[in-house]
Amino acid sequence: MADSFGDQDLSGLPLEALIGCHECDLLMRKPVLNDGERAQCPRCGYELFIHRPHVIKRSLALAFTALLLYVPANFLPIMQLNLLGQSSQDTVWSAVVGLYYSGMQGIAVVVFLSSMAIPLLKLLCQLWVLLSIRLDWGRSYGLFLYRIYHHMREWGMLEVYLMGILVSMVKLMGLADLSLGVGLFCFIALLLVQVWLEVTMSPHQIWEALSGEDAHASH
Repeated sequence: MADSFGDQDLSGLPLEALIGCHECDLLMRKPVLNDGERAQCPRCGYELFIHRPHVIKRSLALAFTALLLYVPANFLPIMQLNLLGQSSQDTVWSAVVGLYYSGMQGIAVVVFLSSMAIPLLKLLCQLWVLLSIRLDWGRSYGLFLYRIYHHMREWGMLEVYLMGILVSMVKLMGLADLSLGVGLFCFIALLLVQVWLEVTMSPHQIWEALSGEDAHASH
């Protein structure tokens, strides 16, 4: 663990050799870390960054897994409802379509963007960024898309949609026969994989790799 930087004269050092704490604004020399080590601010203890081994390979595997889960999570039945002899199967896409044709076009657009469109765009941006580092091609586009990805992070709200599904299922249990569909498990798996991917893609290492500072990031 690199957690002590000492009092050093930082004048004359290039900006690339410095790092600032996001919590207490302490300016210090950027430490060089080995795999698995993490840097902490010596003043407030805030974790500045962590150097994860094989971050690009692991992130690519998670990104491809999330893309494979995206289609079944959104288009396979989440639950099957049996009420008074009538059966219906609901998917994320059918919920968007149902809201639209029920006169709630605004809500339908919000649900579509937050649960389908923006999560997919985030995944595609992450995949392009990782491939640009791995293949050493198009890193300028990767930088641009990584900035876009950070702006979209606040809009992908799969966990909010999942909570809405769970609440509706609890309320419907006492009114009808309810059975879970494959789509619900794929949706939960997609959410977990996306969270894992965001944790694995260390921003510090990704920015360094995109700017060419980390020559070993693609290995």
